[in-house]
Amino acid sequence: MVEKLRSSMSANIIGIIIVSMLFRWVLFSAIGTMIFSDSFRKEYAETTYHIADTATTLINGDHLADYLDGKYVREYETTMKYLNGYCHRINVSLIYVIRVDTSNYDHFVSVFNAVNNHVDNTHYQIWELGHKRDTTNNEYKESYKKIYAKSVPSTTIYRRHPGKGLHPHITTMVPITNRYEEVVGILCIQRPMSELTRAIITFLSMISVVTLVFAILAAIIITNFFRMQVFAPINRVSDEASRFARENTKGRPLGKLSPYKELHILANSIDTMETQMLNYVDDLTTITAERERINTELSFASAIQENALPNTFPAFPDRKEFDIFASMRPAKEVGGDFYNFFLVDDDHLALMIGDVSGKGVPAALFMMMSNIMLKFSISSGGSPGEILQEVNDAICQENRQDMFVTLWLGILELSTGKLVGANAGHEDAAICRKGGEFELLTSKHGIIIGAFPGVKYKEFEILLEAGDKIFIYTDGVPEATDADDNMFTLKRMIDVLNSLKEGSPQEILEGVYRSVEEFAGSAPQFDDLTMLGLEYKGK
Repeated sequence: MVEKLRSSMSANIIGIIIVSMLFRWVLFSAIGTMIFSDSFRKEYAETTYHIADTATTLINGDHLADYLDGKYVREYETTMKYLNGYCHRINVSLIYVIRVDTSNYDHFVSVFNAVNNHVDNTHYQIWELGHKRDTTNNEYKESYKKIYAKSVPSTTIYRRHPGKGLHPHITTMVPITNRYEEVVGILCIQRPMSELTRAIITFLSMISVVTLVFAILAAIIITNFFRMQVFAPINRVSDEASRFARENTKGRPLGKLSPYKELHILANSIDTMETQMLNYVDDLTTITAERERINTELSFASAIQENALPNTFPAFPDRKEFDIFASMRPAKEVGGDFYNFFLVDDDHLALMIGDVSGKGVPAALFMMMSNIMLKFSISSGGSPGEILQEVNDAICQENRQDMFVTLWLGILELSTGKLVGANAGHEDAAICRKGGEFELLTSKHGIIIGAFPGVKYKEFEILLEAGDKIFIYTDGVPEATDADDNMFTLKRMIDVLNSLKEGSPQEILEGVYRSVEEFAGSAPQFDDLTMLGLEYKGK
């Protein structure tokens, strides 16, 4: 038997294929694991940064030192409650805020400390307000220096072997600033690395199963192929295959062409192939028709979404106090971004822009709902902060899918130019005073709509003069990427705006979109691109 296997072409080829597949499995698993691990770590750090950045919106940087002096006790307790809820909601081990001794960065004092030991089966103790600690090591010390110096927006430290009974984790740090943009503290998010370990194990298991299945299938197919070549006659089989390829119709069954088992199997395979191929053609026709129907429905959905937003310009041809233009270009057939503007009354203009989490049909439905609720709430009266609070509470009541939306809302008094606004976790608007240049209109961000009920949103107020311009947008503009995953960035966006500052709102928006397109090049559009521009002309 051993001698027969050695002299068998099929056995030798199968053996070579199996060994080759096993070698490729080892090689691809090693390379794939390294690439996957690196990509996942970057994504893990990026999402942790966004979690930390969002958490800073819950903290009043102006009162950080006062909390340590026992002031603003009720505000401190409320903030601590939000941080605890946020810590458990997003499943991280720790959220803590510290003030570092900047004389040598060797010590720090705890201000806030939220603990969730259930995430990674840990045993962290809660640091009380004012608890003093030594800096863990030089890596932390250098991170503190960079954040206080504003040389980096955030830092992430990987602790794979933390010791002292602690589990592997990452710590991401972001600055907390006061109203003067001074760094007054550091917010730290500690997140376990167990998700990374599980992801790598799952990835390896998937590669192993797929490779082994592929090796088995390849061995079976090649074995059948070589068996067909050593037995004759095969002319009738070949003729039938040629006829079917030419006519694409069911022929007379081949049946048993030979007493040999191998040729009999081949003949049956040809008969089965003809039947399955014809069935496949029929199925493919049905699938193609179904796909066309779905595409048609998506086109209708896109048209409905587009018509739900104001898209006729000039929007108010009889109003001379302002000029406005807006556009939305979804990444898919339908998107989760939206904008809206309308006259609340003869002297007040409402402006809004939002970005729903996720993409596609679910995001589009959530976007439509949010837009309708906002418009209804604005029409019912109230300030921007009150309107965002009302909409947030309404969405939180029925938000079983845990979706959320960032919102920028402003109400402009046309007779005076006074703009009152509120921001729920959205990008800062850009403003250009007449004769000046565009710059970010920074304001205190509230938490995203749909996260927690009962959140109050702070308002900001600016006075527009004749010739001033405002540009609001979603993150699809600064975060647009090219083929090398380089981002468009806020700085490039401001530079483009300043090159277009003399144009009308429509010219500015179209110019920004062209710049984003040129920057992205052949890279596919990853996120929705939504912009709104307004020029105030006065009475």
